[in-house]
Amino acid sequence: MWQQISTQLARFSAFMGKTFALWVIIFAVLAYFNPPLFTFLAPYISIMLGIVMFGMGLTLRAKDFSEVFTRPLDVLLGVLGQFIIMPLLAYGLCIVLSLPDEIAVGVILVGCCPGGTASNVMTFLGKGDVPLSVTITSCTTVLAPIVTPALIYFFAHQWVEVDPWSMFMSIVQIVILPIVAGVVVNSLFGKVVRQAVSILPLVSVVAIVAIVCAVVSVSQKQIAETGLLIFAVVVLHNCLGLFLGYLLGKIFKMNLAKRKALSIEIGMQNSGLGVALAMNYFSPLSAVPSAIFSVWHNISGPILATIFANMKDKDAPQEAQK
Repeated sequence: MWQQISTQLARFSAFMGKTFALWVIIFAVLAYFNPPLFTFLAPYISIMLGIVMFGMGLTLRAKDFSEVFTRPLDVLLGVLGQFIIMPLLAYGLCIVLSLPDEIAVGVILVGCCPGGTASNVMTFLGKGDVPLSVTITSCTTVLAPIVTPALIYFFAHQWVEVDPWSMFMSIVQIVILPIVAGVVVNSLFGKVVRQAVSILPLVSVVAIVAIVCAVVSVSQKQIAETGLLIFAVVVLHNCLGLFLGYLLGKIFKMNLAKRKALSIEIGMQNSGLGVALAMNYFSPLSAVPSAIFSVWHNISGPILATIFANMKDKDAPQEAQK
């Protein structure tokens, strides 16, 4: 009986994971047209993100960091690309487009966040270098408590007051502690975790959909006024990040699989963290770019993964001959 329930749950979870973007869009529209249904979720955004991060911790292994030692230059390039390209792009878009202060802060917030966990799935679907992708995501996430507040302060302090120390503590509580808890639980109860890990996509989808709904519901009026502008900026930010990530790999003569991983890692952000920080330290409107990013990168990611999956490495035969 339990086996049947577990199998059905795993199938439903996989279905929800594959149709994630659709559910985000459906519920975001519902939240926009009926905000009172979802405003109660706003105080729980940090908790919901913590649940997602706990799930990430459950899937982490020591080997996920092994690439740091076997090919440190590849990992370093990905980490530096993540924390240099995306913040600079965000800042540049804010200046060039003369974005209103609250929106500018929100765009910079998402640009300064570490890589998103969905990037690993997209790299796999795009036939990229998955171990490299997982390691870069893990490293940027671990570095986030120090690097993200510092970058936000550097790029956004001209628009708003930024408290880096308080942000450091928040990221530790929202991201690092749940991940550590997940790793500990996995190490102590590995067999049970392996059986339950198939339902993690369902938990993540529910949590992220709830986060997006919370932001949309409390920012409905502002979205009505500036939603198209924010959407355009988010699309530009994401697409430029994906392109420059790929270009970076090309400049450093990486093979195609590595270039794919670098592109997706740099272009996709942990936008849930951006939402949590915006709601805690700034305004609901500042959380909207991260919320829209959550929707958009789950549309652009699968599209790019499909394109990548059909690309062939022209250098591969030459390397094989050597």
